[in-house]
Amino acid sequence: MTNEIIAGRNPVLEALRGHRKIKKILLAKHAQGLHNIRVAAEEAGVPVEMVDRNYLDREAKGARHQGVVAWAAKYEYVSLSEMLAGVRTEDPLIVVLDGVEDPQNLGSILRTSEAVSAHGVVIRRDRAAGVTVATIRAAAGATEHIPVAQVTNISQALQELKTQGLWIIAAEEDAEKDYWDIDLTGAVAVVVGSEGKGLSRLVRKNCDVVVKIPMLGKVRSLNVGVAAALVLYEVRRQRSNLGRA
Repeated sequence: MTNEIIAGRNPVLEALRGHRKIKKILLAKHAQGLHNIRVAAEEAGVPVEMVDRNYLDREAKGARHQGVVAWAAKYEYVSLSEMLAGVRTEDPLIVVLDGVEDPQNLGSILRTSEAVSAHGVVIRRDRAAGVTVATIRAAAGATEHIPVAQVTNISQALQELKTQGLWIIAAEEDAEKDYWDIDLTGAVAVVVGSEGKGLSRLVRKNCDVVVKIPMLGKVRSLNVGVAAALVLYEVRRQRSNLGRA
């Protein structure tokens, strides 16, 4: 099985706490502040090797590693049905990304999705960012705790979510309704589009409702990660008000 690199203190620590198999951890000689990683590795039965920082630089392939690199089993995506099967205690909250291309944005959305206890994130297989070293870094370890489904067709994925009873809500700047005026307390999928083009025509057509985030200044739109965060926390706020968080 191919090794995959995880670089950085927090991503490695979260990987040790998650479900992915970690084969070995490399620590820079003389680096400070790595005791918690050594302890977590020992508890998980993962071997630790002390190496020169130059070796870590080569292994990390340009990623900022902070003196820590892990060799991990390749990241495994889940199917959409597996993602939904994992929802047991409440209505599903699924995040769907229609062509987000920047690994930093994907990582940010994964981090927020995990923070609000979303049940999974759906991404496009082609012409979109995947779970890479850069994504894992930006997600600060959230990739180890939230399932990600990679699909060939977002519109078909939305249709499948509808058959499972989810209401499909998209965020787009030209919508008429504000996002906080929509009931988000049931089973929902929150959809955001790509950085430049927004939602594709077919994806928008397959959404039940499109909402906007009001922009009161001169800038017309928000970063996709910020937009997703606002809507996701509104979902949690509404569910909390019903005592369902």
